Amino acid sequence: MSEPARFTRSFTARPEHIDELGHVNNSVWVQWIQDLATAHWEAAADPEHVAAFFWVVIRHEIDYRGNIAEGEVAHGETWIEGEPQGAKSVRRVEFTDEAGKRLVSAATTWAMLDRETGRLARVRPEVIAPFQADGA
Repeated sequence: MSEPARFTRSFTARPEHIDELGHVNNSVWVQWIQDLATAHWEAAADPEHVAAFFWVVIRHEIDYRGNIAEGEVAHGETWIEGEPQGAKSVRRVEFTDEAGKRLVSAATTWAMLDRETGRLARVRPEVIAPFQADGA
């Protein structure tokens, strides 16, 4: 199996992201995880696959290890872990702060659906290939 291709994006904490504890609310981290995964799919997938399929989360497993305050930046990195199992694929996400300290780690399981039928679709090798570093 090849190494995963990694995708990165940064997120800045805005006032609406901040909870009563003065840092990014956990629900915002979940949204950022989903935004990062969707951006990776749209950036790396073949446009024909983007047109034919979409992904839905079926499981989030998240460890909150730190946090940021308003105006601070979280650097997100994501990759596909392992080979798909039928219609399912596991995605890893790590967020770090400006100093490189890990803030949030997640393993999310996604299911691929056919846009036309709305039914589960097996993840074929050509669909997952762009998410592997060697593209194979």
